[in-house]
Amino acid sequence: MIIKKLFLLTVSAVLLSGCVEKEIIDDVNIEMGVGYDMVEDDLIEGTIMIPIFNPDKKIGNFTYSARAASARDLVQEVQRKSPQPIVTGSLEIALFGKDVARKGINDFTDAFQRDASIGAGVYFAVADESSKRILTGTYGNRGNAVHLSQLIEHNMKTKNLPMTNMHLYLLDLYQEGKDPYLPIFKKVEPEVIDIVGIALFKDDKLMGELSPEKMFFFKLLTDKFSEGSYKLELGKDTALIKNLDSKHKMKVVRRNPYSVTVDIKIHGLIREYTGQLVTPAVVKEIEKAFEAKVNKEATAMIKDFQEKGIDPVGFGHFVKSKTRGFDFKRWEDGYKNMTVHVNTDVIITEVGIIE
Repeated sequence: MIIKKLFLLTVSAVLLSGCVEKEIIDDVNIEMGVGYDMVEDDLIEGTIMIPIFNPDKKIGNFTYSARAASARDLVQEVQRKSPQPIVTGSLEIALFGKDVARKGINDFTDAFQRDASIGAGVYFAVADESSKRILTGTYGNRGNAVHLSQLIEHNMKTKNLPMTNMHLYLLDLYQEGKDPYLPIFKKVEPEVIDIVGIALFKDDKLMGELSPEKMFFFKLLTDKFSEGSYKLELGKDTALIKNLDSKHKMKVVRRNPYSVTVDIKIHGLIREYTGQLVTPAVVKEIEKAFEAKVNKEATAMIKDFQEKGIDPVGFGHFVKSKTRGFDFKRWEDGYKNMTVHVNTDVIITEVGIIE
């Protein structure tokens, strides 16, 4: 009986392995990055980035570009220029020029989600100028695609960028009551790319931007900090608060008209302080000043979202989950007239001053 089961398992494994399409790495071009820009006559220019594996183990970059009227035609145009088939199984990042993002990126993202070889962890980003200019640069020795994806990962883990990838973008896109957002890339030096803000979408169209100075407060509202820092201005003095740990919680206080509270809790330590000794009284002053700053900036940001008719925080989704018989047809007016109170509680857990 055991021998029979082993025989059946072996036969099944052989049959299943025959269903997998095999590719020999030397016979294909591996697409690791792709970008889309609007050019003259409403044509789209697509740029595909291919890694070059050099003998010294450094990874170079090669790009193919083509122009077409649609995303589907672009694939055919680029394939014509490549001496080997272009495969997408290792795609790391997709960039969208601002002109493309303003018109809508559904045609491109829809193709990605339908491609079974592309993982949901692929990163999307908006290019401040052109995606082609970013993809044709040279950054580090591990290839541009890896460099750009690691740039996003680093800023999500330790800086002010909320969690983002293809899966989360599509979740926000198709979920009623929440709008998607993406990081904005800019080439600030020939070999340096910076994240210079967050692109705010309404459905699949770019509707606004957040500056780098606002990203910290946006992350407090949409994600949580497990590590981070913020430089707080205190008159003539400044305090650098690091190792931030934050979380937020929303509560519906009233309906007709809607009133929502957002409670934000922040823990951190004072790493640097330009004033005199950090006494308990000074710590309390820093906590209160930080709370007031977050309340002010977050409240102003939410009001701006309401005026623009975008909801990247996800108030609509939250209110729906707490309201029986919720009607999204009436939510647009309800959202614009909603009152939001932000309450922040800051606790300094340690004073780790470095002279």
